[in-house]
Amino acid sequence: MENPGEENKLEQEAYKKAKKRVDAKLDFFNHLLVYAGVMVFLFIINLLTSPGYYWVKWPALGWGIFVFLNGVKVFFSDKTSAMRERMIEEEMKKELSRKG
Repeated sequence: MENPGEENKLEQEAYKKAKKRVDAKLDFFNHLLVYAGVMVFLFIINLLTSPGYYWVKWPALGWGIFVFLNGVKVFFSDKTSAMRERMIEEEMKKELSRKG
């Protein structure tokens, strides 16, 4: 049976990792909400000041790229981290088998 202190340490580490992922997801949704709110505000300003030209597309596109990249990082980095860990383990096994 495992040492209770080590089990507690593993739980604490798992909690820290889970909290970090949840915080990142909440930050992303906050970023997305602010983006949407600002874009609505800019769209209204655009309609009131120059309805013939939709300049709001430029800030929407520029900022939207960053929102998209942030979402990719938040929702897909865990998957790439797991893949990276598996690749490291495979390389370590190969390296150890060459030396052994």
